[in-house]
Amino acid sequence: MHPPEAQLVKLAQQGDRAALGTLLNHHHQRLFNVALRMVGHRDDAAEITQDAMLKIVEHIKNYDGRSQLTTWMIRIVMNLSISHLRKRKLRKAASLDADSGNGGGPIARGDGNDAALRDRLVDDRERKPDERVQHEEMIAELHRALGRLDEEFRSVLVLRDMNDMDYEQIADALSVPVGTVKSRLFRARLALRQEMLKAFPDADVQPAKQS
Repeated sequence: MHPPEAQLVKLAQQGDRAALGTLLNHHHQRLFNVALRMVGHRDDAAEITQDAMLKIVEHIKNYDGRSQLTTWMIRIVMNLSISHLRKRKLRKAASLDADSGNGGGPIARGDGNDAALRDRLVDDRERKPDERVQHEEMIAELHRALGRLDEEFRSVLVLRDMNDMDYEQIADALSVPVGTVKSRLFRARLALRQEMLKAFPDADVQPAKQS
């Protein structure tokens, strides 16, 4: 059994490499998932996660505990992911044959978190067996639609609807006021619903709501 996280942080700040390694291993998968949902490419997400780990190692001594450790780490991942998306956008703008959507690369496969977000968009809790194919198609389209949103909308959806972070945690991770998080989330859900309706015009899409 590992020591409590606060104790591991203290040890890591004192130079205990084993404690630091335990912290990194514990949070690695979640940080990778956040990066993956932001950039949509596994290789890019792995690179971002690796860069984030290096920054965490470099700056762990500066962690002051005012944020939850997970939130502090996610802030690093989000900053790197948003920077990556902006650079990608510039490259696409300069390329005459740039692909649309989330960069023309492979789309990350869906998981339970993606289904949770999809369930916010479409009310089909009584889905019949013969509708499962459409369900998978909607998950795939969800990724494409998410990739078409700008990074501000994408970030709040990833953190709230895929990672179940509360408004205060999201505000901390994105360094914006809570009110900004709420307004962005409302507009992001509307934008994502509109994108989904283009592919599934007959879906029972629910009105956007704050939660």
